[in-house]
Amino acid sequence: MSAPERIPPRSVTTAELLTRGELTVRGQIRDASNAVLHCSVAYEGREALCVYKPVRGERPLWDFPDGTLAQREVAAYEVSEATGWGLVPPTVLRDGPYGEGMVQLWIEAEPGPDLLALVDAQEPGPGWKAIGFAEAGDGKTALLVHADDERLRRLAVLDAVINNADRKGGHLLPAGDRLYGIDHGVTFNAENKLRTLLWGWAGEPLPGEAVDVLKGLREALAGELATRLAELITPAELDATRARVESLLATGRHPEPSGEWPAIPWPPV
Repeated sequence: MSAPERIPPRSVTTAELLTRGELTVRGQIRDASNAVLHCSVAYEGREALCVYKPVRGERPLWDFPDGTLAQREVAAYEVSEATGWGLVPPTVLRDGPYGEGMVQLWIEAEPGPDLLALVDAQEPGPGWKAIGFAEAGDGKTALLVHADDERLRRLAVLDAVINNADRKGGHLLPAGDRLYGIDHGVTFNAENKLRTLLWGWAGEPLPGEAVDVLKGLREALAGELATRLAELITPAELDATRARVESLLATGRHPEPSGEWPAIPWPPV
């Protein structure tokens, strides 16, 4: 009699791991404005590190409804996935040790070329884009610049779509050839709240790749993506997201600061 055929173990997807896995709290990230817990998650033999942000640990904000930041983090991931750029780590909404919250795959930042810098100059050098002047101590100012990097430019387009009100340098995680953006709780406001360090391309024509991605988002926001987002943000916020995509396609350019809202987050890192 021949030996029974061995069935290879099923591969657990990252989404399954984050959604169904057992969360174990390892510690708390203390410098965050809301409760951020460093956890491990395990499911059917697969384990990974992750971040868990329970809704009950969210600090109330005057311009965002209470208890909605976790949903906005997941919505940002959904839009990122729809672009095909994969700029936001896998993120889900689920129950945990402290109630419902956002769970996101932990990304270990890797050393690499600088993405941000302060330079003693009036204009950025080759390979850099100017953000603006900032205080450098002792009453001096310096020019704040970011790298003229395709990955950052993609993130700038994503931020314009999701209306990111807090794109800081500490929210950029390089990992090999990839670049991830994290901390998307203050996004999708129906009013213009774009506040970012990535203003270097402001007013410049969008690259052809970005235009194609925005056209794809326009279609997705009339279909399945809209259905998923409707469970995470309000109807007015979903309509505003569609309007931002349409505006970017109509102008064909990166947005510029409106002047109605501080353009750069503080502190910038």
